[in-house]
Amino acid sequence: MGFDNVDRAAAAERGVVVTHTPRVLAETTADLTFALILAARRRLGAASASLADGAWGLFRMHDYLGQDVHGATLGLVGYGQIGRAVARRAHGFGMRVIHHDPYAPDDDLSTSVGLAALLADSDVVSLHVPLTDETRHLISARELAAMKPTATLVSTSRGGVIDEAALLDAVREGRLHSAGLDVFEREPMGTELSPLVAEPNVITLPHIGSATEATRAAMVDLAVDNILDVLAERPARTPLPGTPAVAGAPVGG
Repeated sequence: MGFDNVDRAAAAERGVVVTHTPRVLAETTADLTFALILAARRRLGAASASLADGAWGLFRMHDYLGQDVHGATLGLVGYGQIGRAVARRAHGFGMRVIHHDPYAPDDDLSTSVGLAALLADSDVVSLHVPLTDETRHLISARELAAMKPTATLVSTSRGGVIDEAALLDAVREGRLHSAGLDVFEREPMGTELSPLVAEPNVITLPHIGSATEATRAAMVDLAVDNILDVLAERPARTPLPGTPAVAGAPVGG
């Protein structure tokens, strides 16, 4: 669905059709977003690692303490298809939902607020914006400092939206409770792992937001439909914004 790796201006100039697969992965990615919220808030990664290491001993009241999800305030940065799908799930947990998106007013799921208010008020901040010049390092040291020390930051958008060095410092110094990340500034990592992967209060995944059998099949089907349309000189079904729908045509043609 994302297209931050594509030079749209160059494609438009050359009449090249570039397509993507929107609208088929919102619900699946929202599922994973909520899984990250639960895992990070309840410190499931650290608890599971402790069990695997044989460190589970006598019951102690202070072991594996996390933060509640039910009744917490969820702040959504970006309120498109995925953001709204996450909001629907949050209501099932009795969460209060707010969002920051200049193109999305209040609705029956969420209240629109400014970014500063969202960061200060939210127990969970979840990112759902594309990576652009405006959103690169949207969450940096200043924004992290504005969040509650008991808050959780979650991202299933693009890694470059977060300043990872600033996030690492905030988690290590106890200025942020936890984080859940499915995306990173450098992908794939290979064997040179981000230091965030080793942090016990950070849940990390290898960009698997859309990784279910049904959703990946739907993505492939839509990609193939686009290919067939272009080869038949029909308008592509889901061309990237700012690129032509028909090969060789002007943008919007």
